Amino acid sequence: MNDVVTAGKRLLLVAACALVDADGRVLLAQRPQGKQLAGLWEFPGGKVEPGETPEQCIIRELHEEIGIETDIPCLAPLTFASHSYDDFHLLMPLFICRRFRGIAQPREGQTLKWVRPKQMRDYPMPPADAPLIPFLIDLL
Repeated sequence: MNDVVTAGKRLLLVAACALVDADGRVLLAQRPQGKQLAGLWEFPGGKVEPGETPEQCIIRELHEEIGIETDIPCLAPLTFASHSYDDFHLLMPLFICRRFRGIAQPREGQTLKWVRPKQMRDYPMPPADAPLIPFLIDLL
């Protein structure tokens, strides 16, 4: 089960992807108005559904959110975030993907931007996403 109660808070499993283009930039998506944490920039991804692996979640979410196609062998685990919000605890594996098909297009009202890792701190991010930046700076 993907929502487990721990210490009075449910555990939410979310998978995220650092999609890297040929120029070494990473795709960030700005959460649209009306959503929790609206206006903040994040890595594409989403909640892992029951019966789904984090890799399957990334493939589904990239297609649904931005029209990008990729395959499980193209996803490499990089690191993860573990962060307590007020009403849940988030566990978020971050995958890196350099091989994908298509051109990223916003499909859910979000704004997309390709950003160099060293410039990512200029984009306000949710508390769980921001600590992942140094891993990308070191890698790219």
